[in-house]
Amino acid sequence: MLKNRVFVALALVAALLCFAAIPCFAAKAEYTIKVGYILPETQSDHIIMRDVFKKDVESKSGGRIKVELYPNAQLGGDRELIESVQLGTIQMAIPATSALAGFEKRFQVFDLPFLFKSKKAAYKALDGELGKKIDALLPPLRMVNLGYGENGYRHVTNNRGPVTKPADLKGLKLRTMENPMHIAFFKLLGANPTPMNFGELYTALQQKTVDGEENPISLVYTSKFYEVQKFYSLTGHVYSATMLLTNKAFFEKLPKDLQKVVADAARRYVTEQRKLSDKQEQKFLADLKKAGMQINDLTPEQKAAFVKVTQPVYDQFKDQLGAELVEAAKKVANEK
Repeated sequence: MLKNRVFVALALVAALLCFAAIPCFAAKAEYTIKVGYILPETQSDHIIMRDVFKKDVESKSGGRIKVELYPNAQLGGDRELIESVQLGTIQMAIPATSALAGFEKRFQVFDLPFLFKSKKAAYKALDGELGKKIDALLPPLRMVNLGYGENGYRHVTNNRGPVTKPADLKGLKLRTMENPMHIAFFKLLGANPTPMNFGELYTALQQKTVDGEENPISLVYTSKFYEVQKFYSLTGHVYSATMLLTNKAFFEKLPKDLQKVVADAARRYVTEQRKLSDKQEQKFLADLKKAGMQINDLTPEQKAAFVKVTQPVYDQFKDQLGAELVEAAKKVANEK
């Protein structure tokens, strides 16, 4: 009898210690946010998603929200991710703004060639009136934007040679995004633009299905395009931003206090992701050189030739974008 009492007492003590030290049974989250993106684990979007957004949301919601991250195009390319957010099969995605053009033509305003002369000008536009005008286009598409992250300036890679003048692109079969404006201005430059899903790109370059592609420094490095491309020309033809998209119905279903938690975490994500993106860009460019890629920058005079050739795009797409939107973009475009 005494032994039984001792056993029961020890069991109770063990149970109390378990609950005091670490919870034996974790509280089940009330909401789950699945976040999909094409970017790899080494890229700034994933790192800040993991270290800032996920931690902030889970801790500040008191465990009521669980965040699941799906990098490396596990859930599809940008188009598929946007469609999944629309349908509510995932709650969030981080596509390039360019990818939204297939859903609403006015998103192409960010893709006007050589629009932003500096990152500072781009941030001002994205975080200011232009960004708000674009954000207002999303609710009818069943989505909400929680902030603009950074991909960086897009540049051209290929195996034929350096690109320092428009003639160097003539006949080049160049993978582009499924974005009408990108296709239009590369046609003006004499290239043969070939829209293709990002997930298929490395193999297409390896098998020479396409001659080259155009992407920001971070994506060229983290996707290991240096293994299948020799020349990287810093054309900077488009400043590429990303959007932190969420399903409108899901976000509005969250209690007000949790909406604030998610929105606050998204704002911190944007700030920290831009900082890390800039640092990574400098490091990755040096690493691309070490990997054997030939990097060539363009002089202001060389870039001016590209600007001149692609200017007709502004008039070509003015009706689609709306004169007001184009003027709003131009207003901040020349700021340093």
